[in-house]
Amino acid sequence: MEAGHHSTMNNTMKQRLFLLLFAAFQLFATNARADEGMWLLHMLQRINEAEMQEMGLNLSAEDIYSLNQACLKDAVITLNGGSCTAELISGQGLVLTNHHCAYGAIQGFSTVEDDILTNGFWAMSLEEEKPIPDFSVTFLQRIEDVTERVLADVTDDMDEGTRQQTIQAVIGQIEEEERGINPDFRPQVKSFYHANEFYLFSYRDYTDIRLVGNPPESIGKFGGDTDNWMWPRHTGDFSLLRIYADADNNPADYSEDNVPFQPKRHLKVSLDGVQNGDFTMIMGYPGSTDRFLSSRGIQQALDLYNPSVVNVRDLKLKTMKSHMDADPAVRIQYAAKYAQTANYWKYYIGQSKGLKALDVYGKKKALEDEFSAWMSGNADREALYGETLGLLDEYYANTDATVKGQVYSLEAGLIGCDLMLFAFRVGMGAQGLFSEDADRAAGAAAALQGRADGFFKDYDQETDRDLFIQLMTKYMTDIAEDQQPAFFATVRDKYKGDFARYADKMYPKSFLTDPVRFQEFLADPDQKALDKDLAVAAAMSLIDTYRGYFASPEQSKFDQGYRLLTAGLREMQPEKMWYPDANSTMRLSYGQVGDYDPADAVHYDFVTTANGILQKKDNSNPEFVVDPTLETLIRNEDYGRYADDNGDLVLCFISGNDITGGNSGSPVLNGNGDLIGLAFDGNWEAMSGDIAFEPELQRTISVDIRYVMWVIDKMAGAQNLIDEIDFVTTPKPLPAAEEAAPAVEEGR
Repeated sequence: MEAGHHSTMNNTMKQRLFLLLFAAFQLFATNARADEGMWLLHMLQRINEAEMQEMGLNLSAEDIYSLNQACLKDAVITLNGGSCTAELISGQGLVLTNHHCAYGAIQGFSTVEDDILTNGFWAMSLEEEKPIPDFSVTFLQRIEDVTERVLADVTDDMDEGTRQQTIQAVIGQIEEEERGINPDFRPQVKSFYHANEFYLFSYRDYTDIRLVGNPPESIGKFGGDTDNWMWPRHTGDFSLLRIYADADNNPADYSEDNVPFQPKRHLKVSLDGVQNGDFTMIMGYPGSTDRFLSSRGIQQALDLYNPSVVNVRDLKLKTMKSHMDADPAVRIQYAAKYAQTANYWKYYIGQSKGLKALDVYGKKKALEDEFSAWMSGNADREALYGETLGLLDEYYANTDATVKGQVYSLEAGLIGCDLMLFAFRVGMGAQGLFSEDADRAAGAAAALQGRADGFFKDYDQETDRDLFIQLMTKYMTDIAEDQQPAFFATVRDKYKGDFARYADKMYPKSFLTDPVRFQEFLADPDQKALDKDLAVAAAMSLIDTYRGYFASPEQSKFDQGYRLLTAGLREMQPEKMWYPDANSTMRLSYGQVGDYDPADAVHYDFVTTANGILQKKDNSNPEFVVDPTLETLIRNEDYGRYADDNGDLVLCFISGNDITGGNSGSPVLNGNGDLIGLAFDGNWEAMSGDIAFEPELQRTISVDIRYVMWVIDKMAGAQNLIDEIDFVTTPKPLPAAEEAAPAVEEGR
């Protein structure tokens, strides 16, 4: 699961396309228990604590989330505003996350001469750690329910537009007040249960983040696209970062004078491993789920939305691959872009299969029929919820004709090639350059220069030009003319409908395709030059088209219908423990380690071992290359203290936790709150879970922490990192003993 996994089908969700999903499509009984729910931390004591303790949790809810003492939430962070999750594993700011979460940073440091993406990297001292540009981590400080205040002036007879304006005005006031009270923290009020409840989150951001270590890609991405979303898995999906702060432990921009951050809490690493049925909990920042989605929304996804995404991304992948195979430098430049594109491409294929196989449409329709019967004959309910399903049906009926065009405006247009996204950002940000306020103009120039640095670092003009031509041609061919961007008319009239001819003029002449000319523009900004630039003109035309889909009057029907359906279902089933959809806020899920039966006569064990790497080895296939050092260590069974009771090295395990994109890198914890693994993927049989959780089949795939530590210790020889970590084990009881001895620290 790549970072940012996303569910889907409503307009609000489609705007957050870089997030991802999981769930279920074919089922047989399993012994393990999977528990649905991504729970807000401040609700645990009231809702979940007793059940979690019954399942094996040895902590209290206060140990997990507290305003009065250091707790587990202080050791869990989000990366880059929600793309992934990570955790502190030492008192010196050492951070563990997935390899794919740091993939862009690793790729950014790689060159043909020093390809750390392929070969790996380990800092043997603080001085060797690599500062990562434009990278941040965020700590959650507190959560507060502000629903009553936000909805104080909202009435049932308000139209949706007025309701949203009223809410946004109050949210703005709350956040402004918080900034005045706590200027060091960043406040954010977020909607829950689809604008039925609201919570204030207080955050603190750190921006001096450095790369500490990553395994070779043959470990960190072993199995590649073939194994992505699959179990059994043998991927060492991890990397190491470090947070730096000023002398007072406060956030600071990069400086050689900064020192390793000292966290309130870091996680201890358990060497006990996992057994079938063990309690697990995962803390992290899941990005987006759609569990209240209506049957009509599912139908639109299956018929229109998902196939359109797959279709465009298929062409994008083929185009990138042809250039990457031809040039090693391009392979490095486009490695992260290709991986991100491929992840969503495969995901939407699997999601559609899962939705159909599980008849999620039928199950949703049955729930809606129950909802209609519940309303029927009750005047108060009919007055409040009577138009709910009709609003949603109208919205989908009226947007079926435009869904494909909306997907293309984003997938083939704004994010199809790098130049269009860069041109959009310049077109929007350049207005600050013309400000009479010198500070604002300087800030705009600095921000645009930062954008340019990132753009040019991984930009190959021939590859980008080919992507532009291929994807725009497909856009013009597949989408009705009345839904096409305005600049397509220019291509037809002046360039005979040939995007290659448009590209022949745009790429050489645009000041956005050359770093020297771009810096000259920043030094002497010219509105006329900006307006005439063909790349800027195309990008602004694309964003106008994309935004037009969300400015439609139909959007208010969806917003109102979804809000009412969510509220009505909660009222109809008050005994159910309803949790809110994921929205990139910290959540906790819990379940058990467990094997499963994905199909008739097929059984999957709950762990994989190092033996599987040798079984999959194929050095003629880039996805299954085995590093010679790794192979030697495995064949010698040189596992040391990281072996399990059978003498094997466990690589990955599965558990029934409820996660989604954004959870990548999340810590998997045992009942003592000690680290046993890192979540990094979901199983192929469970690809519709952001819409419909299926406990019989849902599995989270995690890399076992003992494999992570073994690679750092035995393969990398990074004793300096091993020395930072607090390891714990639970001594095995003597045969005559009735109870196991308490956990003890092994020391550093």
